[in-house]
Amino acid sequence: MFCYHCGAQLSEQHDFCTACGADVYLYKKIMHVSNRFYNDGLEKAGVRDLTGAITSLRQSLKFNKNNIEARNLLGLVYFETGEVVAAMSEWVISKNLRPERNIADDYIDMLQSNATRLDSINQTIKKYNQAYAYCVQDSRDLAVIQLKKVLSLNPKFIRAHQLLALLYMDSEQWDKAQRELKKCIAIDRNNTRTLRYLREVEEMLQPEENEKQPSRRKKNESVRYQNDNEIIIQPLNVKEPKSGGAATLLNVGIGLVIGLAACYFLVVPAKVSDAKDDAQKTITAIGNQSDAKTITIQELEAQIARLQGENGNLNQELQGYVGEDGTLKTIDNLLAAAAAYLKDQNVQDTAVHLEAIAASVDVEETSEAFRELYNTLLTTIGPGLAGTYYNDGLAAYRSEDFPAAIEKFSKAVYYDATSADALYYLGQAYRRNDDRENAVAAFEKVIELFPDTQNATNAQRNISELTQSAN
Repeated sequence: MFCYHCGAQLSEQHDFCTACGADVYLYKKIMHVSNRFYNDGLEKAGVRDLTGAITSLRQSLKFNKNNIEARNLLGLVYFETGEVVAAMSEWVISKNLRPERNIADDYIDMLQSNATRLDSINQTIKKYNQAYAYCVQDSRDLAVIQLKKVLSLNPKFIRAHQLLALLYMDSEQWDKAQRELKKCIAIDRNNTRTLRYLREVEEMLQPEENEKQPSRRKKNESVRYQNDNEIIIQPLNVKEPKSGGAATLLNVGIGLVIGLAACYFLVVPAKVSDAKDDAQKTITAIGNQSDAKTITIQELEAQIARLQGENGNLNQELQGYVGEDGTLKTIDNLLAAAAAYLKDQNVQDTAVHLEAIAASVDVEETSEAFRELYNTLLTTIGPGLAGTYYNDGLAAYRSEDFPAAIEKFSKAVYYDATSADALYYLGQAYRRNDDRENAVAAFEKVIELFPDTQNATNAQRNISELTQSAN
């Protein structure tokens, strides 16, 4: 035993630590009590009193939660009663308390290394919970079938045996209930719930006592006389049978009937019960196969759904490359614009392609090479094209075709952002077309880009007039 304060070895003769002087009297008492409960649990587990062992081991851990031996043994007892999850919990806690040289590692590896066994444990828990839900829903036949599946996967699951026995008791199948409870007793001898159920079942299986007392036989009247040394007793009212042939045949017939009846009522039910048990085993096996196939189908369906989602994403990505507004189409427009300018210096065709690019993508989000070629073409054809659009816009403005003027001035500004006149007349076209919001935005841009100019002064005046007319 080691000191809780400094970790030094404690002496059996002293109630204090010889290394640090800490008072360990109460600490040693607690450790001794914990070990005593552990030894008691070990003895009970040895005689298969698993319920008593669980109680003692829990008491041991209440006094000393670091009692690794008690915790590992508690996990083993849980595992023996079919409580695999509770057993794993105790072993995991034990491993965290003592990572090295702990037999709990072997127990955990025994379960985790066998994928089939882990799956069987998961199926057991799910099926038991489903059976319990069936009981709550009053679907007791389905609960019985589900519990039989549970016990085929984990024959030592005491709670499943007890619940199945309780269902048999509810349906007054006392023999079957007794068989299930006897299986519980074979696993855990002193389980209180099992013993209570078994007492009720055995009371129902006891033969009814005959309340009527057998009547006293009347004293047969007889004649006694002595012949030499022998006493002869001759009963009265006894008639000798006249003929024994008919009675013999009758007795033989009755014996045959009784034999056939015994065969029917004793042998046939046993055969029928065996046939039912075989059929139930077959149904259980088919059910397990069906459950496994259902799980496989669900996994495949989930995989199909995932692949379909990935396929949809790939199709969308592909559409982004080859669609109407895709990357390949945009690159084709840029190449066509470059070819039109390099081949014939056709400014109009080049402008058409550049405008298509601007309408379909954000040029700032494209690659550096793409932006460089696009801006080069735009800078090359921009001034001349901007002048053409400005003149056409001015002509449309003077003819009071303001929508056309807006379109032309917008293109002029697009191809030459330094054209103050084009930007100012764009604002005027918006104003004459009763689009106050866009007009104010255009005039504000004139003031921002070309301050201290006549266009800026005129733009400020127009903004004031528009603001006053709106109020």
